[in-house]
Amino acid sequence: MRSLWRAVRVFLLGLSLASLSLSGASRFHIPPHDQVARVARFVAHQVDWASMATISTHKPVVGQPFSNVFSVSDGPRGSGSGVPYMYLTRMEISVQDLEVSLTQDISVKTGTEPSCSEVSPVASLSMSLAQTDYCRQQSFDPQSPLCAHIILSGSVQEVNGTEAEFAKKALFTRHPEMIEWPSDHNWFFAKFNITQVWVLDYFGGVKTVTPDEYFQATPYRKHH
Repeated sequence: MRSLWRAVRVFLLGLSLASLSLSGASRFHIPPHDQVARVARFVAHQVDWASMATISTHKPVVGQPFSNVFSVSDGPRGSGSGVPYMYLTRMEISVQDLEVSLTQDISVKTGTEPSCSEVSPVASLSMSLAQTDYCRQQSFDPQSPLCAHIILSGSVQEVNGTEAEFAKKALFTRHPEMIEWPSDHNWFFAKFNITQVWVLDYFGGVKTVTPDEYFQATPYRKHH
């Protein structure tokens, strides 16, 4: 009886591993490179984190670009909205940059530092399939355009109500550790409002996608 149970367990484990292998393979049916908006949506849904660049408000790098890593999700697996959601705290250095951005009237003649007075939550998000197995399996270097990556220009905005509930589901299903993060950090859900999409997925230079084109595209081809 014990040997029979062991055989059943081995069989079930084999089925589980086969299922994981197939799901991993199907994950990377990347759209053709000429369908730029679909590629952008595909990358945005596949990645679990992004590099967000802000303009620093912290000495000694006031006014300089500052890049930081953030966990992101545009929805549960297979249900991407295209909107990158984040779980943020105002204790975080880059979030502070978003709350207090820099005035643009930097005086070159006097050499004075720009003042931190103008609220402007503008930023950019960089996402790459290099963080997945796809580029490694294809032997694509992370900097190669064949290792598809996108840059989103826009701003960060706190969300509430039903959208916050969707953001919570989107993030907690893919980043379950977040559930246990310290409650005294006053976490809140935010989204990245996209104003421009830049795509590098093939040779010939960067391609641009408007927000309308981006949101109208579907990352996966629908089968009837």
